[in-house]
Amino acid sequence: MTSDNLQFDVIVIGAGINGAGIARDAAMRGLKVLLLDKGDIGSGTSSWSTRLIHGGLRYLEHGEFRLVRESLRERSCLLNICPHLVRPIPLLMPVYEKARRGWWTIRAGMIGYDALSFRKSLPRHRMLSVAETLRQAPALNRDGLRGAAVYFDAQVEFAERLVFENVLSAVAHGATVLTYARVEKLVVKNGAVSGVEFSREDRLSPAVMDDSEVARHTTSANIVVNAAGPWVDQVLSGSDVTGPRLIGGTKGSHVIVATFPGAPATAIYVEAETDGRPFFIIPWNGKLLIGTTDSRYQDDLDDVQIAVDEIDYLLHETNRVFPVARLTREQILYTYSGVRPLPFAGDKNAQAITRRHFIRAHPTVRGLFSIVGGKLTTYRSLAEETVDLILKQLPTHLDRRRALEGMTARQPLPGAATADFGAFCENFKQQSRLPATTNERLLRIYGTRVSLLLNLIAEDASLAGVFDSETGALSAEVVFAFRHEFATTLADCMLRRTMVGLNSSRGLAAVEAAGAIARKYLRWTEQRVAQEIVAYRREVRVEP
Repeated sequence: MTSDNLQFDVIVIGAGINGAGIARDAAMRGLKVLLLDKGDIGSGTSSWSTRLIHGGLRYLEHGEFRLVRESLRERSCLLNICPHLVRPIPLLMPVYEKARRGWWTIRAGMIGYDALSFRKSLPRHRMLSVAETLRQAPALNRDGLRGAAVYFDAQVEFAERLVFENVLSAVAHGATVLTYARVEKLVVKNGAVSGVEFSREDRLSPAVMDDSEVARHTTSANIVVNAAGPWVDQVLSGSDVTGPRLIGGTKGSHVIVATFPGAPATAIYVEAETDGRPFFIIPWNGKLLIGTTDSRYQDDLDDVQIAVDEIDYLLHETNRVFPVARLTREQILYTYSGVRPLPFAGDKNAQAITRRHFIRAHPTVRGLFSIVGGKLTTYRSLAEETVDLILKQLPTHLDRRRALEGMTARQPLPGAATADFGAFCENFKQQSRLPATTNERLLRIYGTRVSLLLNLIAEDASLAGVFDSETGALSAEVVFAFRHEFATTLADCMLRRTMVGLNSSRGLAAVEAAGAIARKYLRWTEQRVAQEIVAYRREVRVEP
């Protein structure tokens, strides 16, 4: 599709969680939507988070009660509309004698957290004695330990899939999605936005890119939403839109390590001794996810890497909390870093910058909105609020659509499209001829859409073969990613569809097998397979 000279109601720039949510909400209300991203769906900030759907216990310290309330309400909503991707998770919060947050501070915070919780959808907190705490985490550092609090939040193991399913739903409701489409300029006429100019890469030749392989397009719309995350100001500056700086992002980094003897079976949320900032040690995807950091970032947004001091910080604090870990840099499987699209706040302490979102209507350009801030947990409410504002600015002939209310709080995402998700899972396990571990994996990635994937195996039994021994991923998943899930490159397939790229080797041990599957079933040439493998290895091998 070229999109040239086509008229849309709304163009959304950025297919991260906020852009995907806005596109879904708008399409479900009958608007004609175009979603553009300079990379793949969910390939930016959304894939660099701590992968939690949480109320923001720490936000209580800054008096952001409305944000906590909103987050807890949205947590409850996501547990209902995508139970295959978002699941409850207990967190243990140890309390130490010399910590900045003492026993009574933690207890008061927990009481407030419970009080703000929407419909009490998860169990209330409990305060534990030292003995009870050590039963939960026997290898925990006992020096100065006073006990712990245990409370519930939620985890989105594969945030990439949450973004993707919002896009999938948007497309099902008529939205058009173009990936690897970089917005070069906003088209502004008579003080109002009228569309965008964008260039689109020829991803069939990833190893050789020049101007001859970039197609340029112009498309029109009544409204443009700049949901480019940390790149919001770049989009505006390329179009000479005047106004103050909007984004003052901070970098957050994580390290992934294998579990160690004595590693916690439950997530740990604990105060760092170095700077008093709470951080997480979370069982995730068969490994441990440790993070995050929070520091100012002014460098290249397309090349964000963990710094040596961040690695030392996370390893030191983890080893302090679990002395048996003895983690070193050599034990790091991989790292990832990203920039939070927080509002610009001058010299304000990074940790004190609000995590609330803002929908900026540009006074000098009618019909243009920029999204500032936002997080995984509250993406749906942000999207609903944005579309409410969009509808008020659309031409009068769209009055009927203005009256429509958002439906995303009630409508399940595609992978949960069933009256009883639990019953679906049990029936699938009973009927499936696949190994039990394979069934569990498929359900937690694809949900009810696993039935579509198995249709490929029914057509060709050879697709039931495993192409990655660590995860047990099936050959059919590679084909499914390209035929049914808008994957364009092997990186899309491995990192943001099959999730094999998040295994212990970052999928490097499986990428050649995935390429061979694409060669056989998708009719890729040998040259394309070779180019895709090289491009994938380049993308995932980011050394700390």
